Amino acid sequence: MAEHLTMSQKERTRLGVMREIKAKTITLVAGAKVLRVGYRQMKRIWLRYQNDGDAGLVHRGRGRASNRAKPGEFRVKVLERYDERYVGFGPTLACEHLKVDDGLEVDHETLRRWLLAQGSWTMRRRRQKHRQWRERKACFGELVQMDGSHHDWFEGRRGRAVLMVMIDDATNRTHARFFEEETTRAAFDVFEGYTRKYGLPQSLYVDRDSIYKTTREPNIEEQLADEQPLTQFGRAMKRLEVNLELAYSPQAKGRVERRNGLFQDRLVKELRLAGINDLEGANTFLEEKFLPQINKRFCIPAAQEADVHRAIPRDLKEALSWEEPRLVQQDWTVTWKNRYFQIAKEHEGLCLARKNIIVRELRCGRVQLITGTQRLRFKELPARPRRVAPRILKGKLPPVLNHPWRKLGTAVGTPYWRQIKKQGRTARQGTVGLQSTSASLRSPSVPLFPLKDNQNAINKKGTFSPELRKGHF
Repeated sequence: MAEHLTMSQKERTRLGVMREIKAKTITLVAGAKVLRVGYRQMKRIWLRYQNDGDAGLVHRGRGRASNRAKPGEFRVKVLERYDERYVGFGPTLACEHLKVDDGLEVDHETLRRWLLAQGSWTMRRRRQKHRQWRERKACFGELVQMDGSHHDWFEGRRGRAVLMVMIDDATNRTHARFFEEETTRAAFDVFEGYTRKYGLPQSLYVDRDSIYKTTREPNIEEQLADEQPLTQFGRAMKRLEVNLELAYSPQAKGRVERRNGLFQDRLVKELRLAGINDLEGANTFLEEKFLPQINKRFCIPAAQEADVHRAIPRDLKEALSWEEPRLVQQDWTVTWKNRYFQIAKEHEGLCLARKNIIVRELRCGRVQLITGTQRLRFKELPARPRRVAPRILKGKLPPVLNHPWRKLGTAVGTPYWRQIKKQGRTARQGTVGLQSTSASLRSPSVPLFPLKDNQNAINKKGTFSPELRKGHF
């Protein structure tokens, strides 16, 4: 029974035929037709079955080492080198380094079996979900996918970082750069690096992060123009005429997600072997060594040879910046991030007071003031300008307390009318007489007018009637 369990399906079929021949229910000729072998081969199988029984039908090479098997010493040497230098490396990547760095050539599937037998590698099975396949774009530069990959790239040798990755949809050509965090500035920098190298792409495919998609409601101006609110990155892409497409799932931009997985596997180990522990060294390693190797190995030719990247615009740095509208004050000053700018007098003909202009801050920190297509000349003020009250500017001061205007019952101030309302509430409640209460409210500093008809002068809410407020009594 143990021998039967080690048989393949083909051998079990032969066993059934041999038993029928032994029982003389069929002949060797008929058995050869069933097994689809020649008569001479059938005789050899029958003879082996007669001599060895069921075990004679099992393949003679089963359980024996292959003639092409690697020597045991070689296997031990490879596994020792793997445990010494390449722990955590996948079989494919480990085989590449073993061949190039150590001169040990072994197939990646052979190494995979060795590692599985040793327990240094495990099979990873993932649940599958149906996805709709999307055909690659036909031309280089037609669509570029971009994403930030957050990972412990330096394996604890420094803090965590993010790798901004851009990959062309048609050719898999990749550009990447390390940053401390995934921010608008990081997106601007990596996009400029790609554009300087390859040109301006037609479309950019990103996720729905707050860098690329805002959730605020449109303001009045955007509603009137029938426009959706944009982030700083979205505004920059609109100015550069780059179509910004937003993905609804990571699988939708699977090409850049798979490239992130390749980087998290290979780049981490390459940085470890190179002994790199800082972002500057990692970016240099990316540009000079790693990305050229990745692009050489994994790039594919596009369906069409045309390169649809556009020329680099002259105002690329101005486009990849921060812009916000700001109101020009009456003294022709503008505020931006607790900084104050005085617009030059030469722009007096533009009548900019109480109007909005655009304040642009470049990534280098330089500030520009823009109105329409014109740049304004300005100087930065060392401190916040003093704001003078408008009444004093016009030469008008509040009237004094004994001014005749106040004697008419108007402009006597908020405290006075609060007392009058309190008087009305007291009168409605009937707790104290109205005349005595009115007399107690008089103050030497605020002269009051005599009341002729107190009950008619006070309305239902406990305040004086409009006629009394206007001085008609």
